[in-house]
Amino acid sequence: MSKVNIVYWSGTGNTAAMATMIAQGVTETGNEAVLVPVSEANAAALQSEKAFALGCPSMGAEQLEEMQMEPFMCELEGAISGKKVVLFGSYGWGNQEWMRDWEDRITAAGATVVNGEGITVNGAPDTETEEACKDAGRALAGLA
Repeated sequence: MSKVNIVYWSGTGNTAAMATMIAQGVTETGNEAVLVPVSEANAAALQSEKAFALGCPSMGAEQLEEMQMEPFMCELEGAISGKKVVLFGSYGWGNQEWMRDWEDRITAAGATVVNGEGITVNGAPDTETEEACKDAGRALAGLA
């Protein structure tokens, strides 16, 4: 059985709900999903993982949350080459620029974004988002 880490930051609970949906997909495969708020995450521990998920909603001027997720990403960036990463998060306005920037950042660090793009939803996750998250969890379990 593989362990899949799902590291996230959530302000309103929407991104946390997405993390739980990804975890459901992982556990459906018989693997273990570990939900980790970014405040409790250890970037060094992810270095030994083949695949994991990162979640953060769009904040401010379409950017990652600055106090916890951004510093975590800075720490992680130099050590994710060759990894497979699911990205996910919610937003309330804008054109999802934060996710495209995050995808580019992950790719520039030498990692691969699973399915080529992050999973986004405006507001609370809907049925379509729930299925996309569960699918991503199942895919991660196969890569871990």
